[in-house]
Parts: sequence; structure tokens; C-alpha cells
Amino acid sequence: MVDAAPPHRWLLGPPARPGDEPDFSWLHVPPAGSVGRPDPDVPAGDVRDLASTLVRVLDDDGDAVGPWDPHLEADELRQALRSMLATRAYDARMLSAQRQGKTSFYVSSTGEEAVSVGQAMVFRPGDMYFPTYRQQGFLIARGYPLVTMMCQVLSNEKDPLRGRQMPVMYASRDAGFFSVSGNLATQFVQAVGWAMAEAITGGDAVAFGTVGEGATAEGDVHHGLTFAAVYRPPVVLNIVNNQWAISSFQTVAGGGEATFAQRGTGYGLHSLRADGNDLLAVVGVTRWAVERARAGLGPTLVEWVTYRGAAHSTSDDPSRYRPADEWEAWPLGDPVERLREHLVRLGEWDDDRHAALLARVDADVAAAAAEAESYGTLLDDRHADPRTMFDDVHAELHPSLRRQRDQLSAELEARSAGRREDREAAP
Repeated sequence: MVDAAPPHRWLLGPPARPGDEPDFSWLHVPPAGSVGRPDPDVPAGDVRDLASTLVRVLDDDGDAVGPWDPHLEADELRQALRSMLATRAYDARMLSAQRQGKTSFYVSSTGEEAVSVGQAMVFRPGDMYFPTYRQQGFLIARGYPLVTMMCQVLSNEKDPLRGRQMPVMYASRDAGFFSVSGNLATQFVQAVGWAMAEAITGGDAVAFGTVGEGATAEGDVHHGLTFAAVYRPPVVLNIVNNQWAISSFQTVAGGGEATFAQRGTGYGLHSLRADGNDLLAVVGVTRWAVERARAGLGPTLVEWVTYRGAAHSTSDDPSRYRPADEWEAWPLGDPVERLREHLVRLGEWDDDRHAALLARVDADVAAAAAEAESYGTLLDDRHADPRTMFDDVHAELHPSLRRQRDQLSAELEARSAGRREDREAAP
């Protein structure tokens, strides 16, 4: 029998508010290694219990136990740790840039790094990742240039998207990273549609679609699940349950009476719930889901249970709606520290090596930031030419767009001439 979670206590709001003691008594955490790993080709009904438990690999001592252990090499573990530390350092640098007025907006992924980094380790060229706005760790783990990412956040003259997206909505065809959408839940219908096309054309690539738990209240999630259930495309559908939307607890999205993974069960999908702060569990479960997809066995839905340690965005103040120390009390811990402890347990890491790695990561991020800022920030005028918004819309520029571009050019030139006259007239 699977160690399934007891029925949830019905809550509309969170169990604790500012000034209260953090309360995670509602979260059932089974022992690491206690959940069995079925064969990928078993019927969906045979894995129904996996939607109500929690797949875990790392135990409280930092040992990897149980059948979901992906048996990563030490070098792979060290590289994963570096990617997670780099993601956290990148977040800190970009948050600082926003506070200094160098960019308009930023979203950190503190506490959720294992999900994006772990899935990046399973992803292969040709696959397509449909992310939300906390998957920057995926790009970092895949070796995407930090400078390029930063230039997009800064919306400067080297921004690869030329100012056409919000700062954190990265996109890279070469990296297999689909443009982040600001509209909630588009990722499921996009990923399922892409995977259907891949199956129709006889390819063996896999789509990954990712939404937050709050987005499951959107209709697009259910449209995507319906098409996934009917057409059985090669897709991994991820629900990153980080407990909090911008100010509302996950129960507002329906996470009180059942798990989010159980929604997939209702559609007849293979559905699992896993520890999102355990890098080894992320890799092990993702490998299982991808194996199913590449073998033509259909989609898999995974709920990753994690915690948003940072603010929702730079527009948010979490101290207004949750205890200040709730992140420190999270029962599943810090994913970075858990991976570090595992490496120490293996004899493959120590405090000196960790301090040296932190120093290298901080230096790399600082150097990347210095270069990115040299191409401009919001504090100066070195940004993408607004007239480029008319490029790439059609293969050939439509006459109506040409007229609009010419009108914009005239307005920009008039404005520039006015500024010159003002400067010349100044005493």
C-alpha cells in the first residue's frame, strides 16, 4: 500500500497569517523511499495512489533511498548544485537591479530551483519546454548565457527580444525554451498542441508544460488535460505547487480537499505527486514521465510540492499575508541545502569546496551583470529602437504597418528635435 495523505482539512485561507506560528500540520510527508516505482507502461488506474502521496528520494540524513533514485554521478550532482547556486545568485543580482531602477520588474525562484534544474537534466535537444516565470534555472542549467538573460531583463540594446516581452519572460528557440506567457495556464494547451504535432509528424521529442497551482483554476488547464487524455501526446505536464499565489494560499485554487495531481487522475492520466525540493526526486520522476512519452505511452501529470521562499515578484510584499519565518519552517527544506548535504554524505563535498564554488558563482554573475549593464539599463536611453516592433510581424512588411512605422518615426524625430531645442535654449 502507498503511504497516502490523509484527507485534507478544509481551509479556504492559509492556516497561519503574519504574527502566527507557521503551521504545516496539514502536509503529510511520507518517509523517503517508501513509494514504489511502477513500470512506465502500467495502466493509469494502477498508479492512482501516486497522486495522493509524495515521491521522495533524499531522507532526513541526506541519503538517497528507494526505487526512484536516479543514481546520478557525483559530477552530475555537483553541476546541479552549481546551477542551483547560480540561479539563486542570478535572482539576487536581478532583484538588486530592479530596486536600483535598472529594470522595471523581476520574479525570483527562491526555493523552487530543484524543479527547473532537475528537469533541465532530463531534457534533450529537440524537446520543447513551455515555462512559467520561475523557470530561469532551466536556462542556467542548460548553459544559456547569463549576459543574454540579463540583457532581456534590462531591456537594453542587446535584448534578444528587443523589448517586446516583459523582463522575465525569456524565450529561445535554440534552447527549446518557448516564450513565457503572462496569461495564466497557456502553457498546458501550448505544450499539448506541440506534442500532438510532434506525434503526428513521427518525431520522438517531448514537450514539457509548466503552470503554478493557482493557474489550475484557469480553463486552459482543463482544455489541455482533455486533449492530453484524448490524443495521448508525448507531454509532461507540471504543476508547481509553491503554496502561494501573489497573496492567496493554494486552497483558493482548490488544493484543500484534494491534491492537484488528483485532477489528472480524473482525466484518466498517469498522475504523480513528488517532493519538488528534492533534486533526485525531480530527476527520477521526470525520467519516468519522459520514458513514457518517448515510448508512445502518453502524457504524465506531476504535481511538484515546493514553497515560494521569495516574494511573488518585486510588486509583492509577502510579510502582509504570511508569517515572516514560514519559509524557514517549510518541512521539505531548502533544495540547495538538501543537495549539498547529500554530496557531503557521499564524501564528494565539504565546506571549503562549497565556499569556493559560491565565490566562483558570485564572481561569474557579477561579471555577467557588469557586461549586461554596459549595454544599457532603464536609467539611460540605450534600449531597443521602438520602430523595431514592426519587424518580424510578416514576411514582408504590410503597407498599413509601414504607414504606422513612418508615423512613429516622424513622432520620435519631432520629439528628439524638441529636446535639442530645449537644450540649446537653456541658459
